[in-house]
Amino acid sequence: METIADLVIHNGTVVSADTTYAASIAIKDGVIIAIGNAKTMPSAKETLDANGLHLLPGAIDDHVHFRDPGYPHKEDFASGTLAAAFGGVTTVFDMPNTLPTVDSGEVLAAKLEMAAQKAHVDFGLYAVLGATSIERVPELVDVGAIGFKLYMGNTFGRIPSPSTGEMLEGFEAVAPTGKRISLHAETNSIMERREGKLRAAGYSAALDHLAARPEVVAIEAVARAAILAEWTGARINILHISSAGELRPLREAKARGVDITGETCPHYLMLSSEDYARCSGVIRVNPPVREARNQEPLWAALLDGTIDVIATDHAPHSQEEKTRNDIWTVDAGFLGVEIQMPLMLTEIARGRASICDYVRWSAVSPAKIWGLYPRKGVLQVGADADIAIVDLKRNWTIKDTELHSTSKISPWDGRKVQGLPIHTIVRGRFVVKDRTLQAGTRGWGRSVHSIQNMPKPVPLNVDQTTAAVLQKTFHQASA
Repeated sequence: METIADLVIHNGTVVSADTTYAASIAIKDGVIIAIGNAKTMPSAKETLDANGLHLLPGAIDDHVHFRDPGYPHKEDFASGTLAAAFGGVTTVFDMPNTLPTVDSGEVLAAKLEMAAQKAHVDFGLYAVLGATSIERVPELVDVGAIGFKLYMGNTFGRIPSPSTGEMLEGFEAVAPTGKRISLHAETNSIMERREGKLRAAGYSAALDHLAARPEVVAIEAVARAAILAEWTGARINILHISSAGELRPLREAKARGVDITGETCPHYLMLSSEDYARCSGVIRVNPPVREARNQEPLWAALLDGTIDVIATDHAPHSQEEKTRNDIWTVDAGFLGVEIQMPLMLTEIARGRASICDYVRWSAVSPAKIWGLYPRKGVLQVGADADIAIVDLKRNWTIKDTELHSTSKISPWDGRKVQGLPIHTIVRGRFVVKDRTLQAGTRGWGRSVHSIQNMPKPVPLNVDQTTAAVLQKTFHQASA
């Protein structure tokens, strides 16, 4: 009996992490069933002519804040995933600093149910790792956490930063599960002391935020986290790498065999302290946008594999929350999930890297890091049909008011870019087609789960018998 595909895409250029090639793609039941010459494709219920367009694996943004539940005036899961779809992002991982904080199986289950009702794209949800959740790690894994987020430094939501002792216990609890721990790697005690002195002296300009969080707060935090991961065998991911200085402890940890990965964001690659005068508090983010001298080392680290992933730290706020006169009262973060791909593709067009490099950073690497590969992150037979179909030559100007997030303010407003997702397909279904949202796609997104068998932890510096006794003791004490 002849196979009839749901959709066949003809005349596009398929992009992988290694090459580009002309091919047609056939999709059935949400999965890619054939890639090859147009003449070899099965008949289809629907066809799309992608002449002049590139077919990229949908981006996996493993670092977004959709503010839901708790802060609907900033964003919610519907608007956030809508923005993702228009940005060629087909999977997002949402952070746990919502209301309530995701620190128990009950809260996580409720958030998973809410997200499934609203999401336009696929999603994973983090649980927080801190003093209140260490003993709940097994239940959070069972309920469906994609990973854990540990805040070494203060950020939106004021989640208490765990002590180093609590961090160590948290790493010990998560390591046997194989789940990865993403880290906001800034040392809280340094930042709070410096900010306190600046505020007491009357400093409140935008650049004073950078002064309160110098590069050393991140360098020390990355080095400390790597040591704890090495000791416990925990798998860790350093979020939003903002400085050249962080690259040394990251490289050294990788060379020692620590299971450590790293992420950076477009604002650290393309904005600098020179933009503070133009943007004022709108540019405030944690960690801060730093001096321009950091940009070239960050690009080099992406190209040599020291940094693995490009993500956004999408963190929207209202106009009023971003335009206060006192920098210490300005909410940190800004939108990015819809414009990450155009921003990066603009740099690709300028020769900064290749389109294959971009696919590796935005799709292949995050899929592998989070155990989703090869179901996601790649265009090949058997993979989910998550596809961003992009016009690499489309020139346009970012206008905050025209983006799909609830928030309408960012430091990117007015920036000229080249490259635009025209169609976005999630598990074989058009969510965006010809730059138009398709009916009935709210609630199409589904929670993602690791399909890989994660390696058992291999602590490098701990006697296994001693570790087992200590772990048993900690569990008994917390029971």
